Amino acid sequence: MSVRLPKGSRITGEGRKDLAAALVERYERGESIRSMAQDIGRSYGFVHGVLVESGVKMRSRGGATRGAAAEARRAAVTKG
Repeated sequence: MSVRLPKGSRITGEGRKDLAAALVERYERGESIRSMAQDIGRSYGFVHGVLVESGVKMRSRGGATRGAAAEARRAAVTKG
């Protein structure tokens, strides 16, 4: 995605639905909320809120940082 949103602008309607769909896809591929927030120029809370609003089942904190699971997650994130 990598499109920085104007700081402080409201995102509503179709624009919000499109953004939510893109964020959900990235999150389900394993990308972190923090990295998505930095990428689009919004806060962690904003991205988290959009994901919750979209009905995403949130991962537990931390995630896999070592071993095969972590390698698989990193590979999935860099593929997309």
